[in-house]
Amino acid sequence: QLRGVKRRRLIYYRPIGSTYSEHAFCWLLDRMRARWDDLPPAGELDQAIADLSRELGELGVFNALISDSRTLYAYCGKRLCHITRRAPFGAATLVDEDWRVNFATETTPNDVVSVVATRPLTRDENWTTVAPGSFLRLRGGEIRMLK
Repeated sequence: QLRGVKRRRLIYYRPIGSTYSEHAFCWLLDRMRARWDDLPPAGELDQAIADLSRELGELGVFNALISDSRTLYAYCGKRLCHITRRAPFGAATLVDEDWRVNFATETTPNDVVSVVATRPLTRDENWTTVAPGSFLRLRGGEIRMLK
């Protein structure tokens, strides 16, 4: 669903399969590798992934979750939502099952837990809808919108 993405030249990375997503991911990695020889400062990496994701988003529907092992980046191309849970944790009912999860038994009082999904996963919590074209950074359980 990314018109023309496969015409974008790849230098360092090659997709194993033939999907638009694989080509887009390899292109994104190529662009970052061409920009830096070593690990970039966190703020520069955050902004680069946001800018490259938005560039891919201009080609069509592009939702992405990308991680560098300490940060999770989320780009909303069409539909995305999130929730952050903190102590005191309560229970919530799953949308697709008649099953309640008591988060108090699954967490500690010091935990901060954020979830990103295309649609809300629970029906009795307030999920935040992310506007298309928005980019989120999740680090340490906290969500921050990047411009």
